[in-house]
Amino acid sequence: MESTPLVTQLVTPSRLAKTVLDNGTCIVTETMEHVRSVAVGVWLDCGSRHESPDEGGISHFTEHMVFKGSENRSAEDIAFAVDGIGGHLDAFTTKESVAFTATVLDEHLPIAIDVIGDMVLHPVFDAAELEKEKGVVLEELKMDEDSPDYLIHDIFSSSFWSGQALGRPIIGPKSLIEGFSRDGLQQFHQRVFRPDRLLVTAAGSLQHDDFVEQVQRQFGGLTGHSQMAVGEPPRATPSIVLHDKPSLEQAHICIGVPAHAMAAPERFAGYILSTILGGGVSSRLFLKVREQAGLAYAVYSDQSLYDDAGCMTVYAGTSVEATPEVVALVMAEFRDLKRNTVSPAELRRSKDHLKGSLTLSLESTSSRMSNLARQEKYFRKWISLEEVHEGIEAVTAEEVQGLANSWFQQDSIALSVLGSLNGLRIERDDLAC
Repeated sequence: MESTPLVTQLVTPSRLAKTVLDNGTCIVTETMEHVRSVAVGVWLDCGSRHESPDEGGISHFTEHMVFKGSENRSAEDIAFAVDGIGGHLDAFTTKESVAFTATVLDEHLPIAIDVIGDMVLHPVFDAAELEKEKGVVLEELKMDEDSPDYLIHDIFSSSFWSGQALGRPIIGPKSLIEGFSRDGLQQFHQRVFRPDRLLVTAAGSLQHDDFVEQVQRQFGGLTGHSQMAVGEPPRATPSIVLHDKPSLEQAHICIGVPAHAMAAPERFAGYILSTILGGGVSSRLFLKVREQAGLAYAVYSDQSLYDDAGCMTVYAGTSVEATPEVVALVMAEFRDLKRNTVSPAELRRSKDHLKGSLTLSLESTSSRMSNLARQEKYFRKWISLEEVHEGIEAVTAEEVQGLANSWFQQDSIALSVLGSLNGLRIERDDLAC
């Protein structure tokens, strides 16, 4: 018997709507006038942090394998179905999600939903294709290992969240990738790809009710509940890791501290603090480390925020000889942010930078579609851009200073360095701030 969807408007603007099907599949859309495209995404509320130690990388590998053929389409059919209409089909895996996305002209939206629904719900996991895809993923692993600015973040995360799922690489280790089997993938798919874990979002030239009907046809018959262990919130283990790789010309540095979770009330102050520190060419670290000292080409700060934890990191690429000086410059900025409130001009500049960056990042249908998923996953409600701007504007210099004093504690600072280190030594005393 076909289930009946239950429709609930998220907020006052009629362009935003939410539907939950009887089986638990959630659908959120934003209608955008004056565009001809639609971006659609199917989001699985499960990522690498939800894997057991003996199945590390299976979410990412499954993401690859659903493109290799379904019950109704070959791998070539899947590729041609969207590419042949000028659309774009993609997928990616994070620590907390797996996403399958497509961007097409509005007239081709039914094709996109049909293709994604087919490949996500009915993959065949062909044994021959599986063996070939192992080679592809292993080459991806080699590519990651050959990209030091990427590898240093994996090294840092592995140490910072030591012994915990959040610290394991999304792609998984070579030994587990080589051991994936058809039966194992099928069991994982049946255990996790359930309606209570699925979110479908779309933004662009669409009508919500029509979209719901199309999704209902593809996903309405899915039943059951996912079987996933719920772990304890992760605990940061700040340490110093010096990883020698003689083939590298540069030293790649990651310095990080525990931060707040994605939906924490102090997130706006966190955004401001990170922006002041290393969020663009007017940030303190860019000016001090690159422009004034000439020690790095790339230097920035960033945040990795999750459902129940977070981390703020500073990255820099420099010479091995200059590494202690770069670390000292970062500690000096940590120290200054703790001791002194930021000036009104700097606070104003960081707020304008942050608001401008966020607004510009939401100019496309694909970014709006992804934003819908992020809001539903972490906030369970729609937060307008105006509300975000208000949250940013409400941050005071005293709040930024208070957060700096909370974050930048010597024993909470983690450091990872990757490069041809030639006996480089950095001690805990060097991280005094």
